[in-house]
Amino acid sequence: MSDAQKDFRDLLHAQRVWDVTLPRFDPSAVPAAPLPLFHAWFAEAVAAGQTEPHTMTLATADAEGRPDVRTLMLHDADERGWHFATHATSAKGRQLAERPHAALGFYWPAQGRQVRVRGAAVPTSPEESRADLRARSAGALASALTGSQSEVLPAPEDLERASEAAWERARAEPDAEVESWTRYVVEPREVEFFQGDDRRRHVRLRYRREGANWIRELLWP
Repeated sequence: MSDAQKDFRDLLHAQRVWDVTLPRFDPSAVPAAPLPLFHAWFAEAVAAGQTEPHTMTLATADAEGRPDVRTLMLHDADERGWHFATHATSAKGRQLAERPHAALGFYWPAQGRQVRVRGAAVPTSPEESRADLRARSAGALASALTGSQSEVLPAPEDLERASEAAWERARAEPDAEVESWTRYVVEPREVEFFQGDDRRRHVRLRYRREGANWIRELLWP
């Protein structure tokens, strides 16, 4: 084993998990549907000082079934599901067109909590997608206008030039449209809430949809 590999492993194994006082979670007192519990846990993560609690991982699969994952922002969570937005022409947009199913993961280490969501990822209407882009900052609009997300970048200078032009347009046209910008909603079939425990007796509560109803069941950690 090289010295560099040994240094990495020593550093890796020295890291602590949940070096905080973890909250208790009583799965017998939860609501009948997962959305109110998600809203409550999100608010508690914010109150606990969790950094960027609105970020989440999005897992998709390409046409060959090979998985892919990245981190992005939650745009809403309502009765329809969990919302995010991206270019339909991006890698994740193309993957969702081929295989319209996704998984989301939230991790809030400030409270030792995770939330996992699985379901169909459905594009919302063009009107909602346009409204989503208009509601964001000038920087977000400039980013959306910059170029072809996920495509090969020939040189850093190309990004700099495209970004400068996009910022100028975003300032001059705050309502500029980006045809490929698409808002998606993950319509949940399963939602799991994970509460860590310092004695490793983690609580895993899964909501599973059957027809119009949600079935609640505990899982072994």
